[in-house]
This record gives sequence, structure tokens and C-alpha cells, in this order.
Amino acid sequence: MTFDRLVCANCAGPVSEGRCRVCRANRQRLEQEGPLGGLSPVALLTLLVVLIAAVALVAVGHQTA
Repeated sequence: MTFDRLVCANCAGPVSEGRCRVCRANRQRLEQEGPLGGLSPVALLTLLVVLIAAVALVAVGHQTA
């Protein structure tokens, strides 16, 4: 989940605005997680399935050649 949609339980403001120290800490933590940190588990699973399918297609292509 991206922090632009999160609401802080401490100040009830958007985490992306960083109104309080809790917002700022969570925003920093989310930014440090990297590009895959914001993906949902379903999106990660879908990406994994697509990767496995691509590897399988390449393997089949090499066997027929």
C-alpha cells in the first residue's frame, strides 16, 4: 500500500503530509521498503506466476530448437 492513501491514527491526517512524528516515521519506513514494498500480496503472486510462465516458455522454446 502506498502512503498517499494512508490516514494516521495519531493525528487523523494523511501520512503523506507528515503532520506528526508518527506520520513522518511511517512515511520514512514506507519509502525505505523499496519499489516492491508497495505491492499487495496478490500483485506479488501474479508477478511470480507471470515470471514462472515466461521461464517455462523459454525452456520449451529451447527444447524444440
